[in-house]
Amino acid sequence: MTVPTLSERTFKRISAIMYESIGLVLSDAKRSLVTSRLGARLQRLGLSKYEDYVDLIESESGAAEFQMAVDLLTTNETYFFREPQHYELLERDIITQRSREPLAVWSAASSFGDEAYSIAILLSDLQKKGQCHSGWTILGTDISHRVLISAKEAVFPTDRFRHVSPERMRNYCLRGEGPAEGQVMLQRKLRDRVKFGQLNLCRPFPNLGLFDIIFLRNVLIYFDTETRKSVISNVLDCLKPGGLFFVGTAEGRIQGMEKLTPLITGAFRKPL
Repeated sequence: MTVPTLSERTFKRISAIMYESIGLVLSDAKRSLVTSRLGARLQRLGLSKYEDYVDLIESESGAAEFQMAVDLLTTNETYFFREPQHYELLERDIITQRSREPLAVWSAASSFGDEAYSIAILLSDLQKKGQCHSGWTILGTDISHRVLISAKEAVFPTDRFRHVSPERMRNYCLRGEGPAEGQVMLQRKLRDRVKFGQLNLCRPFPNLGLFDIIFLRNVLIYFDTETRKSVISNVLDCLKPGGLFFVGTAEGRIQGMEKLTPLITGAFRKPL
């Protein structure tokens, strides 16, 4: 089956749907990416036109397929302890300033859960050493229902643990055997400490609560300037004074973060 042509009109229609729904900006330069990633999906579904696919994701019965489209257009590499300098800073901050208080942590674009579980491993290690209060909680949120299901299952390819020490692998991980070889499942004692829920960062979330630490990494790149400012403002409303805020190291300092104190690349503190 030949991949159909994505017309400019239909591309703009897809762009409008994604922007209005999740704040995702698809510039003209992304047209080839949309063509390739959604084209394969059209073939799988037996659809002959992109217009039919757009009709599907806009329909009431197409909610699951809309989630699939979001996944295809926002796929981002993830692995455990990505950008390790952030975890090193977090560890130092907890030991020196937060060891006696319960901690609430939010992984605001948690994807498959690598980030949230990395934080859980760190906090578990510190708790064992008496350097972190036992009453810590971690919430991971994402717009994609599919990736959240995967995150709750906590099964990952071995390669995603390339920055995890052998000791931590022994303490928190179960290696697959036979048909599951090459996969790793996190132990229940760790899985049970992380909660996941669906959340659209481009919509209000007034009842989420307050957090000591928020990770909002490698998601702002998908938004335009105004959406970024709105998302940052809403997220920072959930950060306690003195709390730590992390963005991706490649994202820099973004509008809306002027009142934060920079610590290292991609890491900031909210004033008291």
